[in-house]
Amino acid sequence: MAKVTIKDIAKRVCVSPTTVSNVINGRHGKVSSDTIRKINAVIEELNYVPDFSARSLVSKRSRMIGVIIPQTEEHRQFLLENPFYSEFISGIENKLRAEGYYMMLTGVDKDTTYLDILVNWNLDAIVLLGIYKEGLYEQLKEVKVPVLLIDSYVEDQYFHHLRIDDERGGYLATKYLIDKGHREIAMVTGQLKENGVSDKRFAGYIQALEESGIPYKEEYLFEDSVSYEWGVEAAAKICDLPDVTAVCCTADLIATGVLTGLHNAGVNVPNEMSVIGFDNLSISKMTYPALTTVNQNIFAKGARAAETVLDIVNKGINSVEKEQWMEVSILERGTVQALER
Repeated sequence: MAKVTIKDIAKRVCVSPTTVSNVINGRHGKVSSDTIRKINAVIEELNYVPDFSARSLVSKRSRMIGVIIPQTEEHRQFLLENPFYSEFISGIENKLRAEGYYMMLTGVDKDTTYLDILVNWNLDAIVLLGIYKEGLYEQLKEVKVPVLLIDSYVEDQYFHHLRIDDERGGYLATKYLIDKGHREIAMVTGQLKENGVSDKRFAGYIQALEESGIPYKEEYLFEDSVSYEWGVEAAAKICDLPDVTAVCCTADLIATGVLTGLHNAGVNVPNEMSVIGFDNLSISKMTYPALTTVNQNIFAKGARAAETVLDIVNKGINSVEKEQWMEVSILERGTVQALER
């Protein structure tokens, strides 16, 4: 089957190819709203996908970088409700702006097609957070622009990766609690999906327990969503487990909810229960007590992502290593206390 071209669309709508090109590229100044509607309808009907590699030969770069955040959990959130996204995106935007580039940001719903968004933005590159090997993954290859995956364990040489070692982070958090004398350690986490960030952090938790000869207890695992509300709810359930002395959370957003839930139940942190988070969100130093956590330097991670895609755009796709890793470390504050033996 022959590939659909701009001329095919122009013929169906009875307009010039230039008019179709203007609509595809967002130049709507001299095109009526009715014509725009007809052209977009034919584009969708014919499943037209622009050839970005050909376009780059005849046009200048857009200086536009797309940042896409897929909704990967059933718990729906506003795009920037999770402070992690705000801090990460701030790091990207700050670096792009300094280099004369612009950022287009969108969230995309779970299990929905977004190819039209990707092809109509005329992007120089895409930064994509937390993708799994699902529908959007295959669509990205059709767009034919450089893609940097953040916090994704999709293994494919088509993509570049920027990650932290999530499993090591989960291990460090749990080992820190064990070194403080805790053995009955609950974990509160988002959805454990194979090769997801939470799943890797949970694996680190299991590794630290096994290394110290501490049996894993299924009743100590609380899995739902990466949300403050889930942390509050999980804390109430943990209060029904009298042997638990510490809680390891796979995200600071969860941990802040756990702190609130424990406070509501009259449990003193850290005297009666220790809590450790993961991320080092800006809010983690505002809790009381301030949250001990795994630091992954989110703003710097965003800046590193921007630097990486700009290097790919300006120096070539082979100029940047396919996989880059950033360090994690324990940041001690006030929510963990050594357990007296």
